[in-house]
Amino acid sequence: MNWLIRYLKGIFIGSGFILPGVSGGALAAVFGIYERLIGFLAHPFRDLRQNLRYFLPVGLGGISGVFVLSFAVSFLLGTYEAQVLWLFVGCIIGTVPALWAQAGREGRSSRHYWLMAASFAVSLAGLLVGEQAFAGGVAQNWGTWMIAGGLIALGMIVPGLSPSNFLVYMGMYKAMADGIKTMNLNVLVPLAIGALVCLGLFAKLVDALFKTGYAALFHVILGVVAASTVMIIPRDFNYLSLGTLVCVVTCGAGIALGWWMSALEQRYDVD
Repeated sequence: MNWLIRYLKGIFIGSGFILPGVSGGALAAVFGIYERLIGFLAHPFRDLRQNLRYFLPVGLGGISGVFVLSFAVSFLLGTYEAQVLWLFVGCIIGTVPALWAQAGREGRSSRHYWLMAASFAVSLAGLLVGEQAFAGGVAQNWGTWMIAGGLIALGMIVPGLSPSNFLVYMGMYKAMADGIKTMNLNVLVPLAIGALVCLGLFAKLVDALFKTGYAALFHVILGVVAASTVMIIPRDFNYLSLGTLVCVVTCGAGIALGWWMSALEQRYDVD
């Protein structure tokens, strides 16, 4: 059951690398594994055996999510974009109680509420600006694919950052999905190099921040998660259409799924 739970979480986290508007780091946070993941990335040889056993199903799920969604994303987001994104919104909503409890594990004060509100406002403004930052396309070469890999890694390290959003506006999103589907090494290799370099540079910094200010950092993460959730909500959908009912159903299903996975985490998940 442990492995199944973490494998399913990995699939959802992997979706943050391929679905516009979705952050792998935010999903890792709402599924309760973000802090441990950052610790593992920052210190990969500390408790190596236990961490490998813990994260192996997460990694397998993430790979499965990326490859399966690379085939499905064009069709689903082209035909049922609003319904799919509302599923993810619901999933995040369903895990909020567990995330809120985790953020307050070492206590909270009024300062933490202000930090959360400021984090939400700044993150939302930044994400809105980011929608326009890469409106033009860029050349696709090893250099730009390494930058894309770095963005993907940042999407894991920084909850709320959706790398796919930036890749869409850079005009590289479809080429990335095609490269994953066809196992194009000219895309996959520089993506991996860029991601590893970014993880090496920033994972230790985030891990150190957790150790010195757990409650403050986690409430900042809560604000970022809330902002990224707002960004996921489709804004161009006709909510007077029959498709709105399907959105309600998929959102409800996401809430149930998020709550169920959080409950299973508390019941079964052990080291």
